[in-house]
Amino acid sequence: MRPYYKFNPRELAGAFGDLGTLLPLSLGMIMINGLSPCGVFLSLGLFYIVSGMYYGITVSVQPMKVIGAYAVAMSLNASQITASGLLVGIFLLIIGGTGAITFLDRYIPQSVVRGVQLATGTLLIVQGIKFVVGTSKYQLMQGMVEPYLYIQSFKTIPIGIIIGIICTIITLLFLDNKKFPGGLLIILFGLTLGLIWGNHDGFDKIKLGIYLPQLLPFGFPTKGDFSFALLALVLPQLPMTIGNAVIANADLSQQYFGKASQKVTYKALCFTMALANFLCFFVGGMPLCHGAGGLAAHYRFGARTAGSNLMIGIIFIALAIFLGIHSLAIVNLIPFSVLGILLIFAGTQLSLSIIDIKEQRDLFVSLIMLGITLTLNLAIGFGVGIILAYVLKSKKITI
Repeated sequence: MRPYYKFNPRELAGAFGDLGTLLPLSLGMIMINGLSPCGVFLSLGLFYIVSGMYYGITVSVQPMKVIGAYAVAMSLNASQITASGLLVGIFLLIIGGTGAITFLDRYIPQSVVRGVQLATGTLLIVQGIKFVVGTSKYQLMQGMVEPYLYIQSFKTIPIGIIIGIICTIITLLFLDNKKFPGGLLIILFGLTLGLIWGNHDGFDKIKLGIYLPQLLPFGFPTKGDFSFALLALVLPQLPMTIGNAVIANADLSQQYFGKASQKVTYKALCFTMALANFLCFFVGGMPLCHGAGGLAAHYRFGARTAGSNLMIGIIFIALAIFLGIHSLAIVNLIPFSVLGILLIFAGTQLSLSIIDIKEQRDLFVSLIMLGITLTLNLAIGFGVGIILAYVLKSKKITI
C-alpha cells in the first residue's frame, strides 16, 4: 500500500500532539546531560520522516523514557547515554531479525497489552497535570512554575493553572474542528505567550546558518560506559520498549488505521527503532523509540496520514540545520502548561483503549498493572501482568 499524505491544519495539529512528551525530555537531556541539540533534533526529524514514508501512516517518535528519565535525574554524561542507544539498537536488531519478538507476542495476553496502554496513558495524564501545576522535576529544579516566562502567578494563582484552563477550553471547543484544530490553536497560543511574556533566553545569540552534526561528538564510549549503560539504562528500558513501543503500539495502530497499518509489524518496528538508535549514537542524539502514547497523542489531535510525520520531521530538521544550538530559544517559547494539556488529552485517548475489555479477570490484570506502574515502574508492571494473566487463565483462581 502506497503512503497516503495529507497536509492541512488537522494534520499539522496532530503532528504537534506529542510535543508534551518529546520536548521536556529532549531539553532535559540537552541541558543537563550535554547531548548535541543538532544531533537530537536532526535524528528526531529524520526518524519521523523515514518512519512515515515507510509505514505510510501516522507513526510516533519518542524518547526512551526509562533511559531519559534516569539520565536526567542522575545527571549522567553524554557518552553513557549514547552507549545505551547503541546497545538498545543492537538488541532490537537481534530480536527483530531472529523473529524472537514474534515468539514473545504469542505468549503475551491481550489483557497485558491493554494494561500497558492504560498504564502509559495514566502516566501521561499525571505528568501533564504536573506540568500545569508546576511540580514536574524540571520545574521544581528551576524553582518556577513556568521557567521561561516572566509572569509566574496572577495574584495567588500559578500562571500555569490559568494557561492550562484556557488551553483546555480551547481544546474542547476546537478539538475536532478541521479548519482550526484545537491542538494547533493551543500551540500558537503558547508561542504567542512566549513571545509576549517570555524571558527570550538565548534570543540575542540566534544566528541563522548551516549547522551539521559531528560524528561521534563525545568520542567512542569506554568499556565502563557500556557496562554502566547496560545495567543501569538498557535492561530496565527493554521490557517497556517491548511492551509499549512494539506490542502495544502495533495493536493501537491496527485499531486506528486497520488495513493501512499492515506494515506496522513487530519485526518492522524493531528494525526502524534499531536504525534510529544507531543514527543517534553517531550524531550525539538521545535513544529513540515508537510508542503507543505518542501515537494516541498524534491521533487525538488530528493526525491521520503520514503527512503529519513529514511536517513535524521537517520542522525538527530545520531547527537542527539552520539554528543548531540556538534552536533551544525557539522551543522554550512554549510554556510547560501548554505541553501539559497536550499530555492530558493524549493520555486520556490512550487509556480509553481498555474499553473493549469484556472479561472481569482481564480488567483485573490491567488495573493491577496500572497500580504497580504508578507505584514502581512499567517494566515491573509488565512482568507481573504476564504472570497474573496466566495464573487467572488457568482458572485455578477466580476473580
